[in-house]
Amino acid sequence: MCGIVGYIGTKDSKEILLKGLEKLEYRGYDSAGIAVMNGNGVHVFKEKGRIANLRTSVDTEVLANTGIGHTRWATHGVPSRVNAHPHQSTSSRFTLVHNGVIENYDLLKREYLKDVSLISDTDTEVIVELLELFVGEGLKVEEAFRKTLTLLKGSYALALLDDQNNETIFVAKNKSPLLIGLGEGFNVVASDAMAMIQVTNQFVELTDKEIVIVQKDSVTIKNLSGETIS
Repeated sequence: MCGIVGYIGTKDSKEILLKGLEKLEYRGYDSAGIAVMNGNGVHVFKEKGRIANLRTSVDTEVLANTGIGHTRWATHGVPSRVNAHPHQSTSSRFTLVHNGVIENYDLLKREYLKDVSLISDTDTEVIVELLELFVGEGLKVEEAFRKTLTLLKGSYALALLDDQNNETIFVAKNKSPLLIGLGEGFNVVASDAMAMIQVTNQFVELTDKEIVIVQKDSVTIKNLSGETIS
């Protein structure tokens, strides 16, 4: 099974994400990765194998208050560094982690992405490339995210970074568990409360087909039509 963590706040996110992933090791996984974002863009670190391997590849000099992480159990493509999450769009503007299975990813790839060179074997890369495509066509990021989600058939829990907005993590779910953890001056994302119980014991359980705009001081939940849910 796969696991997701995310953090946005005032502290350096790397160790919080790594500890969160370690809490999810009981689920089983074949690779792991984190992406952290600061004023110099998004920095991605991922490795095949154990989180201990990932730790050795993380640049301790990179400081970032926002980040997402993932443990992967291979469904599409063999266990490898290339197939490990997070996945990035062609321009590297968007970075995504994903739990679940997109049943129509091959159809979406043929219909929308025939001119895009994908580097992995995953269904996840199709999601992040669709998002970049729709932003390139003129949609705002949140609009492009919603449009992408309406095209997906299957299950997903998603956490997304946009390197042009280091104050937000975009989150969504359908048929895969995902929680938002609430804190003072920070908020977190987790597929299992165990991952982030180290930093908060207050969690909001999301329902299917909700989009969440997570910032360090606020959490906004919307439906796929863009209407805010209280």
